[in-house]
Amino acid sequence: MAESGTFLGDLRAVLRGRDFRRLFVTRLVSQTADGVFQVGLAGVVFFSPERGSTPGSIAAAFTVAVLPYTLVGPFAGVLLDHWRRRQVLVVANAARAVMVSGTAILAAAGVVGAPLYLAVLACMSVNRFFLAGLGASLPHVVEGERLVMANSVSPTSGAVTAIAGGVLASVLRVLAGPGDGTDGTIVALAGFGYLAAAVLATRMPVELLGPAPDRRLPWSGVRGAALGVLRGLAAAAGHLRRRRTAAAALGVTAVVRFGYGVSTLMTILMCRNLLAEPTDVGTGLGLLTVAFAATGVGFVLAAFLTPVATRRMSPQQWIVVSVLLAGGVDVLLLAGITVPGLVAAAGLVGVATQGGKICVDALVQAHVDDDFRGRAFSLYDVLFNAAFVAAAGAAAAVLPSTGYSRTVLGALAVVHLLAALGYARADRSAPGRTDPGHSRGTA
Repeated sequence: MAESGTFLGDLRAVLRGRDFRRLFVTRLVSQTADGVFQVGLAGVVFFSPERGSTPGSIAAAFTVAVLPYTLVGPFAGVLLDHWRRRQVLVVANAARAVMVSGTAILAAAGVVGAPLYLAVLACMSVNRFFLAGLGASLPHVVEGERLVMANSVSPTSGAVTAIAGGVLASVLRVLAGPGDGTDGTIVALAGFGYLAAAVLATRMPVELLGPAPDRRLPWSGVRGAALGVLRGLAAAAGHLRRRRTAAAALGVTAVVRFGYGVSTLMTILMCRNLLAEPTDVGTGLGLLTVAFAATGVGFVLAAFLTPVATRRMSPQQWIVVSVLLAGGVDVLLLAGITVPGLVAAAGLVGVATQGGKICVDALVQAHVDDDFRGRAFSLYDVLFNAAFVAAAGAAAAVLPSTGYSRTVLGALAVVHLLAALGYARADRSAPGRTDPGHSRGTA
């Protein structure tokens, strides 16, 4: 029988916790619906027979989808430090179920432009509360020494189920045939997933996920708390300045996220306009689905590799390895692009980005006091998603319509190398460093 201190022992211990399992299942169902929702929107915006895709149109769509994570994130963090987080999980999913229904009507009618983008903006804004709530809640259902394992299992599995939901939606789209009606139906199916997640969240005790009752904010005080967002973020930033291990981790993850954003736009354009005939939208979406599925496989591998690796090296060292791996993928793609090469690269990028993120999440959770954790994760989200928005704008300015550019790939390789070297140097100078869930020895 595996004991605590081994990979299987930690994995079983985390999954054995009833409260963790309930939070975990809520995440999986909601993020599966995310995948379905995103494929429905992608069909309308990127892979419609009536509409073409350019770097600018894709960048605009991604900006609208990601912008709430940057703008709403700070407000979410302040409120998550005062509201019962379990209630946030329930209400956020229920609200999204309603909003997605309206978005499905627009998608079915082929409405692309401001009305659809505003509907997506509203849905993604609510989703920000849900995901921030999950990050701030995890330490309440997992012991501190198993945070690395929990961050391997939980966010990674959520990302994988989102991809699985996307694959399922893509299969349904192929069976039903491309078209706005099909895409609207797929978006509507996501609403049922969000509703199911809201029901599942009610199985957790109301007080389970914090914050402490003496920090509870009444509804009458919400306006004042919202006005104090900037003060709250300033306090969290000051806290992070005294927690340099967490601050350095946030910095490197923003750089990696920028690279991932550019790579994502490149992948969409290559699948749409290079590796398939631009008029063959079904093949293009199929290729994109395979590439994203390969990324999901990479996420799964990262979930298994990261806890094993962090028994032989520190989480900080594994972050450096992950960033260097992402840069290595950029170098390999300089030789040329083929379908097998794209799929392999997507898998390696999944390992690199998720492996690093698992350790960054654990470092932030371990090195930030609970009173600041919601706001710290909001700052995390702002950096994480602002980097993606910046990547979308940069990619739109420099990428050709086919998406493939050796110049861009070479620049990304240099950025990843400098990020790895800079992070390693910054982390070595951080005082009082401790490693969550790290113990040298054999797995």
